[in-house]
Amino acid sequence: MVARPEEKCDVLVIGGGNAALCAAMSAAEEGAAVTLVEHAPRDRRGGNSRHTRNLRVAHDKPTDVLTGAYGEQEYWDDLKRVTGGHTEEMLARLMIGQSQGVTAWMAAHGVVFQKALSGTLSLERTNAHFLGGGRALLNAYYLKAEQLGVRVIYEAEMRDLEIRGGLCTAAHMKLGGQDWVLRPGAVVAASGGFQANGDWMREAWGEVADNFIIRGTPYNTGRMLRVLLDKGADGIGDPTQGHMVAIDGRAPKYDGGIATRLDCVPYAVVVNREGQRFYDEGEDFWPKRYAIWGRLVAGQPGQVAYAVIDAKSERLFMPSLFPAEKAGTIAELAALSGLDPAALQQTIDGFNAACRAGAFDPGRLDGLSTAGLEVNKTNWARPIDTPPFSIYPLRPGITFTYLGVKVDEQARVVMQDGLAAHNLFAAGEIMAGNILGQGYLAGTGMTIGTVFGRLAGKKAAEYVQNQ
Repeated sequence: MVARPEEKCDVLVIGGGNAALCAAMSAAEEGAAVTLVEHAPRDRRGGNSRHTRNLRVAHDKPTDVLTGAYGEQEYWDDLKRVTGGHTEEMLARLMIGQSQGVTAWMAAHGVVFQKALSGTLSLERTNAHFLGGGRALLNAYYLKAEQLGVRVIYEAEMRDLEIRGGLCTAAHMKLGGQDWVLRPGAVVAASGGFQANGDWMREAWGEVADNFIIRGTPYNTGRMLRVLLDKGADGIGDPTQGHMVAIDGRAPKYDGGIATRLDCVPYAVVVNREGQRFYDEGEDFWPKRYAIWGRLVAGQPGQVAYAVIDAKSERLFMPSLFPAEKAGTIAELAALSGLDPAALQQTIDGFNAACRAGAFDPGRLDGLSTAGLEVNKTNWARPIDTPPFSIYPLRPGITFTYLGVKVDEQARVVMQDGLAAHNLFAAGEIMAGNILGQGYLAGTGMTIGTVFGRLAGKKAAEYVQNQ
């Protein structure tokens, strides 16, 4: 029998995205020898973080990259509302509190921020945007990690962990066709959710999952999440909950990223393939409600829907990656998408007749609503009456799943016996279900990864040093 290569390290970080890098850098800055294992090749490194562009931070006064103030209580109120209260308050408030000043730490590690952005996304007060987006952030972090002495191994699949009594003693890795055994002093699991695992998604959702588009990396198959749960970690969250957005139905199956998102819904009439509306398109500002639309579309026949706008709204949202289909009449528009022209015309006519007079204002909840419909639109409701008319196909685009492992306030994995693991930590999407039981608040995923990544790396290093 051929002996398997073995290596030791102080802190092993599993994953290669934002949370993993924050953990690796923080552990290295505490003096630990760190090895980071990334499943993807170098040119596709970084998981879903490659497709990000901002994170949500609390601040008590204007900063160089944010306007106004966004206090911790307002942040908490927003999070509680979008999650419907399905969040662990202690950990959520920890994240919010630690988000104060996090941009300074990021800047010190190479991230360059844009000036505050204004416009219909309404994020200039709440979300700090990185110049160059997620790829620029990742490049800066990998460079800094290298300078700190972090060893990065690409195209390495972590296969198993040996865990007994809350202590991880070994990690099994496949690298270059060979099996390796790593002997870490502490482990940080930051390897994402299971959204790219078709079998697991079907187990949770049934056959409708086959029609979902994976917005991010195909490498997030949930292998380490399954290992942790099978080896005694306590789980949290619903496997059918996740960050799921209505994206352009023409997007690729994997890695389309944020560019495939459609932001036209607040100014649109959205119908299913039978030409019927099914939800209030103007419920709230898009950053607070956009992530409910993936689940809404997933509940429609064929997991497809269509957003219809007119010429008045063409310039009110971020430009789309794929151009809209356009026509001079609603009937012609329906035919372009395979919808029943009579059914769509009836829906649009009914909507137009129900629109009430008032002042349209995309910068606020303007109360411009419909009246008398089974599903009323509560804001930004204007008749769809000015050609040319445009239509966009929508599909459910899942970013990451919320089923994860429980953690405590030190980012330690909580085991099924209720006790925290000794040397096993988690950060990022693999534990996001502690904060996000349902719904989503724009930029929160990166905040979770940054705050808990830093915390996990620091505590993992401290554990090793105290042994």
